[in-house]
Amino acid sequence: MKILQIVPRLPPAIDGLGDYALNLARQLRQDFGVETHFLVGNPDWTGTTETEGFPVIQLKQRSAQTFLSQLPRKVATILLHYVGYGYAKRGCPLWLVDGLRRWQSEHLQPRLVTMFHEVYASGKFWTSAFWLSPLQRNLAARLARLSDACLTSKQRYADILSQLSQGKHPQIPTLPVFSNIGEPKQVPALVERQRQLVVFGGYGKRLRVYQESWEELSQTCQLLGIETIVDIGPPTGLTLSTVNGVPVEEMGELSACEISNILLNSLAGFLVNRPDFLAKSGIFAAYCAHGMLPVTTQHDTFSADGIEAGKHYWVPQNQAIDFRDSSEMQAIADNACTWYKTHNLLNQGSIFASYLTAKVTT
Repeated sequence: MKILQIVPRLPPAIDGLGDYALNLARQLRQDFGVETHFLVGNPDWTGTTETEGFPVIQLKQRSAQTFLSQLPRKVATILLHYVGYGYAKRGCPLWLVDGLRRWQSEHLQPRLVTMFHEVYASGKFWTSAFWLSPLQRNLAARLARLSDACLTSKQRYADILSQLSQGKHPQIPTLPVFSNIGEPKQVPALVERQRQLVVFGGYGKRLRVYQESWEELSQTCQLLGIETIVDIGPPTGLTLSTVNGVPVEEMGELSACEISNILLNSLAGFLVNRPDFLAKSGIFAAYCAHGMLPVTTQHDTFSADGIEAGKHYWVPQNQAIDFRDSSEMQAIADNACTWYKTHNLLNQGSIFASYLTAKVTT
């Protein structure tokens, strides 16, 4: 079976979503013999016409007509990775929704499966997101109704999409994102690891850690007895030598294998993220998959997507841990890892394959 995966970009661009789609393509090929043909929806993307044996088409222009003219003729099943801002500057890709509608009308048995990584934006009244939110919402609704199946990464998104689909998709599967840097089969106990803390992710995510959460990062290092902070990702432009006396080792951009090895040997991973968005955080997923103690700066009193403060992640200023008893930290790391395994890449590959081959109806 052959499918077309539509993505905004693919590696070497770093945005998380391209890596997600590529990892999924590998799993679908390995376990189910499903071959992926990629279509990159960003005309400015810089890449090759093939990656790991997967053919890649780059959209020349963002228009419905160009989209239709570049689609492989023999592919009748499309997996769309949807995030509005990935396909249009203001998050309103009318060309994409119109193109998919026309594609469906031209095929006898088309199948469209949409993974909603986002639904629509919102913001303060002086931002474009506020004024464009109704149009973004309308496009998401149209896309949900066009789709034969919808999936998403957050239960809140699933509830919204179910309403927008006007009864077509009463139950939408929720699949928190998987780790893009691998899933080790065995993870060492925390007591066997170096007392180092990892700050991992893209430029903006890590910049927020150092500029907005310096105090929390410093407190975490003190409470956990951290001896080294390992910074992984594109340069932040900051001069990072120490955090309250703890040396910072800037590693730069590394391969997935190199990052995985560092995470496996590290006690904790730090990130700045809203608790109700942890399910769609690739950074959080990587920390969980590698059996680390996830540390973040905020917590909610309620559970979101099966994730609870003090059970699946630690917040230094609000969650008390007896650091003389390493079993408490280990319990959090174990809970996070167990939560992750329920939706790891192996499981998600199986779920996506079911929807792509129409073995599941909604």
